[in-house]
Amino acid sequence: MRAPTLAGAGSLFHKEVLRFWKVGFQTVAAPVLTAMLYLLIFGHVLEDRVHVYPGVRYTSFLIPGLVMMSVLQNAFANSSSSLIQSKITGNLVFLLVTPLSPAAWYAAYVGASVLRGLAVGVGVLAVTSWFVPEMPREPWWIVLFGVLGAAMMGSFGLIAGLWADKFDQMAAFQNFIVVPMTFLAGVFYSVHSLPPFWRAASHLNPFFYMIDGFRRGFFGVSDVPPLLSLSVVVASFAIVATVALRLLHIGYKIRS
Repeated sequence: MRAPTLAGAGSLFHKEVLRFWKVGFQTVAAPVLTAMLYLLIFGHVLEDRVHVYPGVRYTSFLIPGLVMMSVLQNAFANSSSSLIQSKITGNLVFLLVTPLSPAAWYAAYVGASVLRGLAVGVGVLAVTSWFVPEMPREPWWIVLFGVLGAAMMGSFGLIAGLWADKFDQMAAFQNFIVVPMTFLAGVFYSVHSLPPFWRAASHLNPFFYMIDGFRRGFFGVSDVPPLLSLSVVVASFAIVATVALRLLHIGYKIRS
């Protein structure tokens, strides 16, 4: 059995980066503005009413959640939108005639998704930095969960892009799966404030562990131990990546 090759992945990665960067006002600046509006509205309304961690203002608590939510949603949007656009416009055939391996496709699409997700996350963090004057307590968790979360959602977007045949299906995938799972993952609240049933339900959501582990890097406290969050995220990423690679290998909905 031949070992997978990544030959050509760099060229496809470069193409994917240029694709979203040429419309950076839409793909990077717009999500940063959206996160800023969430911060201004929720921070203003709930600043004096919600207390989560001792010594941590609600606005400060909210920022890591908004950063990670932006990373996840934009990493997913990058790979999914690229594939569905290529399928609908018909230019996917130009990739099919190349000798690119499934591993090269995966590395290029997911790599570009990680880059876009992290670019948006850094942008959100930059425009909200004055709300968190203190330095992150454990920055290694920020980097680790940021990269793993973006890679997982880039892989998830790849699956969605392969499955969808039109923009309506892609919109349904994002609106009924990705958005609810991110919003219900503790972006705006601590799961300890939920009733027992919903607290248990939150622990079944892998997005919760990505956001909680990412937040751990800022304050040194979290709702669950960071090693548990890391284990769940790594396992989830391994499953999603395996499915995405398998679908690429069999040419699911791209070779027929």
